[in-house]
Amino acid sequence: MPLHTANLGINVRHGFHLSRMNSTNIPNYADLHNSSPKLPSRISCTTSKQLDPLISGSESLSQELQIAVGAVQMACFLCQRVQSNLLNNNAHIQAKDDHSPVTVADWSVQATISWVLSKSFGSKNVSIIAEEDVQTLSKPDAGQLLECVVETVNECLSEAHRFGLERPERTLSTSEVLEAIAQCSHSSDGSTARFWTLDPVDGTLGFIRGDQYAVALALIEDGEVVLGVLGCPNYPMRKEWLCYHPRYHRIISKLSAATSECWDKGCVVYAQKGSGVAWMQPLVRANKSLVWPNYAIPIRVSSVDDPAIATFCEPVEKANSSHSFTAGLAHSVGLRNQPLRVYSMAKYAAIARGDAEIFMKFAKAGYKEKIWDHAAGVVIIQEAGGVVTDARGRPLNFSNGMYLEGLDRGVIACSGANLHDKIIRAVDASWNSSCL
Repeated sequence: MPLHTANLGINVRHGFHLSRMNSTNIPNYADLHNSSPKLPSRISCTTSKQLDPLISGSESLSQELQIAVGAVQMACFLCQRVQSNLLNNNAHIQAKDDHSPVTVADWSVQATISWVLSKSFGSKNVSIIAEEDVQTLSKPDAGQLLECVVETVNECLSEAHRFGLERPERTLSTSEVLEAIAQCSHSSDGSTARFWTLDPVDGTLGFIRGDQYAVALALIEDGEVVLGVLGCPNYPMRKEWLCYHPRYHRIISKLSAATSECWDKGCVVYAQKGSGVAWMQPLVRANKSLVWPNYAIPIRVSSVDDPAIATFCEPVEKANSSHSFTAGLAHSVGLRNQPLRVYSMAKYAAIARGDAEIFMKFAKAGYKEKIWDHAAGVVIIQEAGGVVTDARGRPLNFSNGMYLEGLDRGVIACSGANLHDKIIRAVDASWNSSCL
C-alpha cells in the first residue's frame, strides 16, 4: 500500500523514517537533530549551530535572496493563520475553471509577496509570473471574499518588520491589493530576461486538508533559475518528525510551551545558483523575529545510490501524475520501498534534505507543466548536489512563459547521477508501452 501523508491518523506513524547519514564534507541537518521523538514533556532540545548562508560564490544576488527568504517566511506565517481558520471554520474555498481549489491564502500570499518585491526593488524593476489572477475576486458576488483577502494581506504586512521587511506606511486599500495580485501575470510569454515566478500555495488540496503544501518563489534570468526559496510550513525541521502526520504536529505544538525550541513544525529551504550549497532554516515562531540567517543549516542530498534501499516521491493525486507508470518504472529499476506520496513541492525539499532519493512525475496527455511548480525546487536540489532534468536528461527550460515548453515526457529529480541514469534508461525502455 503506497504511503502518503493525506490518509493517516494522528496517532499512527506513516513509516517514513530514514536513519542513514550523508557522506559529505557539509554536515547534514540530521546530524544536528538526532534524538527520537518523545512526548512534549520529555523532548530533548537541540539548538542548531548558526551558520552563515551567504554564498561562497557570487554574492550579486545576496539582497534578493534575503528579501525572498523573508517574504516566504512571512507568507508561511500568513498561511498558517488561514489554514487554522479553514480547518476550524471551513472558511472561503473557491473552485477555478479547471475545478482545482483556491483559497484566501492563495490570493493573499500573491498580493503580499508581490507588494514586498515591488517595495524592495521598485515596481518598474519587478516582473512576476504567478498562478492566480483577480477575475474571481472582481466578480459582483465576491465582495465578502475580497474583503477577507484585503484584511488578511494587511494583517500580514503589519508584521513585516518581524521578517526583516519594510511594512506599509498605511493600510492597503482594496484597489491596491487587487493591483498587487494583478501585477503578477500568469500568461506572460517569458520574454523578460529577468523575472520572478511564484506559486503562492502549491498543493492547495493538501493545504485544505491540513497536510503538506509549499510557498514557492524563484528568480529566473535568461531562462535559468538563479535563486529559489521553498517554504514548507508542515514539513518539520527534524527528520524523525516525518514519522508523524501534520495533525499530530499541531497537537504537540498546542501542548508545548509557546517559547519552546524543542521542535520545529516547518522549514524554509533555499539556494542560489552556483553556490554549491542549499540551506534550511526553521519558520519564525510566534512573537519572534527573523534574525538572519535564523539558525540556517546546510542540507545535502542523500548518498544512497542503491535502488533497493532508495525512496521515491510522487504526487498524491493521480490526475497530476501516472501512478501506474511510475510503479512500473520503480519495479524495473529495483526500487523496493513504498512510494512517498506528498502534496506540493515539499517533494523537492525531501530530495534536497536527503529524506528521499527520487522524484518522478509523468503527467497525462494534454497536461502542461507550469514553471512555478518546479523552478524553486530545481535550483535547491541542484545546489544540494542532486540532478533535475526532463525524461530525456535535458535541463528544464524556464524561458518560455508560464509553461515548461519542450518538456520531454516528464520531470525526474534524483539525489545522484547513477540513480538518475537508471531512471532515464527505464523510461526509454518502457515509454512506448505506456498510455501516456
